[in-house]
Amino acid sequence: MPMNENNDVTIEYDRQDGQFEEGVIVPHDRISPDTLRKMVEEFVTRDWSELADAGSTLDGKIEQVLQQLKDGRAKVVFDLTTETCNIIPGDSRGALPGN
Repeated sequence: MPMNENNDVTIEYDRQDGQFEEGVIVPHDRISPDTLRKMVEEFVTRDWSELADAGSTLDGKIEQVLQQLKDGRAKVVFDLTTETCNIIPGDSRGALPGN
């Protein structure tokens, strides 16, 4: 993982569509709780198609992702190309749903 002059870690990760992107890991604890929750909510409603499953609630899925961020099983990444944030698995491989 290359380091830039600000000692931020730059990573390359594979998106679900097979394209590679370059991004900077943003520690979740440096994001305001309200903003982080909104980011996770957007991620869950965009990427978690099985939300309609019995027993799965939006709040439940949000809490799952927040816990994964706290446990290090997921990371927030700022994409340098698109200038957007995304949530990826902690090891930058695989998919979050079902972890």
